[in-house]
Amino acid sequence: MLTRELEETLSYAVEEAVRRKHEYVTLEHLLFALLEDNAARDILYNCGAKIDEIAKSLEDYFADVLEKMPAKTQMLPEPTSTFEATIQYAILQSQGSGQQVVDGGNILAALYQAEQSYAVYLLQQQGVTRLDILNYIAHGISKIDSGFSFDGVGEGIEDEEFAEERALGGKNKKPLESFTVELVAKAVKGEIDPIIGREAEIERTIQVLCRRKKNNPLYVGEPGVGKTALAEGLALKISEGSVPEVLKDAKIFALDMGAVLAGTRYRGDFEQRFKAIINDLHKQENAILFIDEIHTIVGAGAVSGGAMDASNILKPALADGILRCIGSTTYAEYKAAFERDRALARRFQKIEIGEPTVEETYEILKGLKRFYEQHHGVKYSDESLRVASELAGKYINDRHLPDKAIDVIDEVGASLKLLAEDKRPNQISVQMVENTIARMAKIPPKT
Repeated sequence: MLTRELEETLSYAVEEAVRRKHEYVTLEHLLFALLEDNAARDILYNCGAKIDEIAKSLEDYFADVLEKMPAKTQMLPEPTSTFEATIQYAILQSQGSGQQVVDGGNILAALYQAEQSYAVYLLQQQGVTRLDILNYIAHGISKIDSGFSFDGVGEGIEDEEFAEERALGGKNKKPLESFTVELVAKAVKGEIDPIIGREAEIERTIQVLCRRKKNNPLYVGEPGVGKTALAEGLALKISEGSVPEVLKDAKIFALDMGAVLAGTRYRGDFEQRFKAIINDLHKQENAILFIDEIHTIVGAGAVSGGAMDASNILKPALADGILRCIGSTTYAEYKAAFERDRALARRFQKIEIGEPTVEETYEILKGLKRFYEQHHGVKYSDESLRVASELAGKYINDRHLPDKAIDVIDEVGASLKLLAEDKRPNQISVQMVENTIARMAKIPPKT
């Protein structure tokens, strides 16, 4: 189904051909009409095109190249086969992706099927590639906002296919919608587990976020000690209103680095996406960016030994203190990445996250047990939780508390699902926990 505006745009293309006494309605008439289509104009502007220059070039083309029919001729112009094929291609692509409507943006992208046309030549002359159009439709990535001009090096059909799939499947998604998860919204929906303890670390996080400059907390600790859970715990506090006034309307956007990197086959793709995310964050009121495993941004996007990577895009954004960022990393990665990049390290306030004690882990398990009871359909006795904390700390040496103790209670609950329903116990016993830890740690079970 065509949008009402697109129907008017197509009619306008025909009217222009009639008014100018042209024999055929061509792609150039279509592009001329798209310059008045709001959806297409917005895309062209954000892809860096100078719309007035395109319009003038088309006017010259109509006057100097296309022949006029005799004044007395009453015959109406006919659409060219390329004109019809372009419309049909846009409709089929939209239907194939499950879209309900086709608008000027879809037609604009479909124009590039006619590579030899003057319309496509004009767009390419303005530096507008098909990939630019698809990136803006899919993710709102604007060459105007980012100040970044994609030079098209390495642009190929595989990358365009990826962008087209994202564009047609997630039309008009902004970069934050495509590449981040808003943790406060998740907390409001009840999709985040509560954080037990860690009051001092969360209080320190809030204090750093309230600073004027260098207001970026960096969690540093061993894997499994609960660094990611701290960011989620802060989101919970914001959702409950248990934070200072300055943070009460804050939003925490957790970066999905896998989504950002997915499909970035060529130079410029990653930087374009990351800059778009940063620009979108600047437009948000009280936005906080959370980057788990933040050491991965050092070198991400760099090519051939070049200096441009995500950290060099992030550093200027953090300099004025307007955009705040929470990061998490391990001691080993902090030493390898942050101590090497002192300019990046200076913008963060290091918060060390130590491994909780066995007693603290026991309290954490008690706070989380209702979620695991609900998931596995069993009850955990307090004694089984205490044994899980103690034995996990003693025998599972390749990981850290509380993560390994949480894994134990999850594992023992999952093991019961292998039993027939009539043979499943209603409560997790100490012996079940001991047997599970023996299996995980590869030690003989207690006799």
